[in-house]
Amino acid sequence: MNINSSKIIKYIKDKKHVSANELVDYLGISRQALFKHHLSKLMDNGILVKNGRPPKVYYSIATPKLDIKKNDTKINKEVKNLINKNFLIITPAGERIEGFNAFMYWCQKNDLPLEKTAEEYSETFKKYEKYRKDGLIDSKIKLNSTFKNVFLDNLFYVDFYSIERFGKTKLGQLLLYAKQSQNKKLMQEVIKIIKPNINVIIKKFKIDGVGFIPPTVKRETQLMKVLEKGLDLNSRKVGIVKIKTAVAVPQKTLNKLADRIENAKNTIVVEENSSYKNILLIDDAVGSGATLNETAKKIVEKKICKGKIIGVAITGSFKGFDVISEV
Repeated sequence: MNINSSKIIKYIKDKKHVSANELVDYLGISRQALFKHHLSKLMDNGILVKNGRPPKVYYSIATPKLDIKKNDTKINKEVKNLINKNFLIITPAGERIEGFNAFMYWCQKNDLPLEKTAEEYSETFKKYEKYRKDGLIDSKIKLNSTFKNVFLDNLFYVDFYSIERFGKTKLGQLLLYAKQSQNKKLMQEVIKIIKPNINVIIKKFKIDGVGFIPPTVKRETQLMKVLEKGLDLNSRKVGIVKIKTAVAVPQKTLNKLADRIENAKNTIVVEENSSYKNILLIDDAVGSGATLNETAKKIVEKKICKGKIIGVAITGSFKGFDVISEV
């Protein structure tokens, strides 16, 4: 390692986060030399990490990674394949790890025996998979156990948001960070995963109208808008709007079912007078199902749907009334 690289490391250790311009001024060298001879090599060697996006980019010392020992020779091949396909972690430092490497990282971080925990994950995963049919999770039972009056004819999830002990599913992780970070690349990845499932529902129930549940929290990049464009469905759009109130109250902040119903009842408006045979309502995550059910109620009251109203969510909770506070 040359002198300037050593100086860069010492400088960043002292300052914690440093921009390229600061390093250029400190070292007295050109930006070209900084990147070509120092920053690129330090990042390639895992010593530095780049944080942020242009124009706000900073460099910091990389967090030492856990020493993952690939002692997986005793793991059942079927179990390993299941984990490789379904396990994903976004680390606290924002690093994405997938498959068995992610599972080994998770086990080591939580001080858990790899072989035994892998078997337990497989058993838990299969327990939840029993609810899946033709790629979709039928959640009508959740509606019936939660609401006295159900206005949706059915409710489907593409996946559960989380499973017991092991936390967020792969799709749950992708949805959370796509929405929270407004990351369009992750949003497109979510769309690619769920589009075949949405098409199955449209074909099966002969859907001719699709409504997207509008967001409450204002963001520069809205997941539902990206979702609507990315799915590119041929069905007519059902006009649904969210009324702006003096204080925006997201469903996820409400811990009582009655409050969630009241929130949806008073803020969701179906701006539609056209007639449809069957309508599909799409939401990102279902905790209680109050928003979807109340939207369906408004459609029923307006008498604009002659057939069925079907709800689908990217992810949903396993239990009846539940709170997904993150999404």
